[in-house]
Amino acid sequence: MTVKILGKGKKVARLRRHARLRKRISGTPELPRLVVTRSNRHMVAQIVDDTKGVTLVSESTLAHDFDGFDGTKTEAAQKVGELIAKKAKDAGINAVVFDRGGNKYHGRVAAVAEGARQGGLAL
Repeated sequence: MTVKILGKGKKVARLRRHARLRKRISGTPELPRLVVTRSNRHMVAQIVDDTKGVTLVSESTLAHDFDGFDGTKTEAAQKVGELIAKKAKDAGINAVVFDRGGNKYHGRVAAVAEGARQGGLAL
């Protein structure tokens, strides 16, 4: 599958990087994909089985677990990682492949991965 992304700008560059990344990374039932989506305000993490096209587990800063959360965006991202690891463990998932979504592995994206590792997921 070839994706042709034309244009300039940050969003187009991120989409191009993500397409390049997704050529190599795919989630399987044994090793699903941990997808991180980052906006200016929120973080969303999903564990996906690409063979079936199904989201197995998801967590977000928009969830009820974050009502009344006081902390920085990076701390919230780390908590998302810990919560997704807990949900994954409950679903019987111990290891995942990390999909950073074309973002740099830095800051909040790295905090989600670190939180998932602290929660017991193997990345």
